[in-house]
Parts: sequence; structure tokens; C-alpha cells
Amino acid sequence: MRWSDINDIAIELCDHYPDTDPKYVNFVDLRGWILSLNEFDDDPERCGEKILEAIQMAWIDEKN
Repeated sequence: MRWSDINDIAIELCDHYPDTDPKYVNFVDLRGWILSLNEFDDDPERCGEKILEAIQMAWIDEKN
């Protein structure tokens, strides 16, 4: 997965952190969790606040 795979990342986060409410995850933790996903393989420096916000919103949608 790459940073652009927003929905795929959200699905993986749901699977790995089922008891976490994504509304309360800060971006530092979110970035770290994404980087630790086995399926994730992209440059950590290519990530910005807009990408993290989009992933967080997709994760919220996925939980609902």
C-alpha cells in the first residue's frame, strides 16, 4: 500500500485497531500506526496532514 491507498489503509486500521475510535487518534499516532502496517510500503516523508486527515475520515466511515 501507498499513501494514496486511503481506503485500503482505513480498512487495515479497522482490522488492526478494532477497539479504537479514529475520531480521537492524533496524527502522530496515526502516522506511526500506518507505517507499522505490514502491507504498507511507501516513503514516510511523502505523508502530510491532508493525507492523514483523509485516512482518518475514511477510517471513521469504515467504522460506521
